[in-house]
Amino acid sequence: ASDLRSLRSGEISLFFRGKKKEFSRIKMKALILVGGFGTRLRPLTLSFPKPLVDFANKPMILHQIEALKAVGVDEVVLAINYQPEVMLNFLKDFEAKLEIKITCSQETEPMGTAGPLALARDKLVDGSGEPFFVLNSDVISEYPLKEMIEFHKAHGGEASIMVTKVDEPSKYGVVVMDETTGKVEKFVEKPKLFVGNKINAGIYLLNPSVLDKIELRPTSIEKETFPKIAAAQGLYAMVLPGFWMDIGQPRDYITGLRLYLDSLRKKSPAKLTTGAHIVGNVLVDETAKIGEGCLIGPDVAIGPGCVVESGVRLSRCTVMRGARIKKHACISSSIIGWHSTVGQWARIENMTILGEDVHVCDEIYTNGGVVLPHKEIKSNILKPEIVM
Repeated sequence: ASDLRSLRSGEISLFFRGKKKEFSRIKMKALILVGGFGTRLRPLTLSFPKPLVDFANKPMILHQIEALKAVGVDEVVLAINYQPEVMLNFLKDFEAKLEIKITCSQETEPMGTAGPLALARDKLVDGSGEPFFVLNSDVISEYPLKEMIEFHKAHGGEASIMVTKVDEPSKYGVVVMDETTGKVEKFVEKPKLFVGNKINAGIYLLNPSVLDKIELRPTSIEKETFPKIAAAQGLYAMVLPGFWMDIGQPRDYITGLRLYLDSLRKKSPAKLTTGAHIVGNVLVDETAKIGEGCLIGPDVAIGPGCVVESGVRLSRCTVMRGARIKKHACISSSIIGWHSTVGQWARIENMTILGEDVHVCDEIYTNGGVVLPHKEIKSNILKPEIVM
């Protein structure tokens, strides 16, 4: 009998080992809503599609793809209606490096936020029954996707959405939910009276059955699909831990950089740059060159191949790949586009955005100028304006 028992326990452990291997083979898919022309982030999006615009020294979309890969996603579908070739060519290297399949689902007309899911149905459904992620490409956060998978499996509903707390809920669509279970009761668009302070954070985990509720037409996941699922008691919301920001426009991009670097300080402080010339949280690519007597920070990202000459002052700004900042220039609350040059003693401030290959002459002052690519700025910009 004891032999029989030991044989059975051996069989059981072999069975579970086999099951474990089976579970580890489960692969997930994700759809990233890339959308359109990125008009809010011009002039940067005149050179690259918005998801390829650098954020903290790598393309925005790469932050999301890396987070998805880390939780077992092996295929990412980009729902896109603009420049799919540019996007795919650019991401080819990363596809090999990250060992993840990246494909496009192209819209011929804008399909809203739910239509692209119906369009990509064949790419998302593989018969495994596994849920798939959907992300808005503008969103930057700590991406707690592992916790989201656990949350989704625990509640057993059809769909999970991530929500984040905001100070002014009247500016957004508010998610009204049961604080204990997370079950979503309803959505209230820009409420006049307080109904809650949690808004949709643009990160979802959906069962394949959700696709049966979406017609192949321009339609909104927030206004049409989710209210339907909530009415059937199948929608649950998880409160996003950590920071969240939609970085689709310059002011929010700069705020998002501050929140991202702050999160990096807590989670991976070794990735931040330190030194006598650094103040607060600063990220400098290892190929960038920094001169003597500079003061850099807080909340600065300096990209690959940048040259920052001596005596430069940088704060709350991004200096993108290949840019050169000449001696004693001062830059704050601004974005310096790829391969641009800022002249000696120039002063750039108040949400100035320089597109690709912009050259600001020596001793120029710009206050909130938005400068299109390939321009030379020879005179001061005294108030916010677009320079074409």
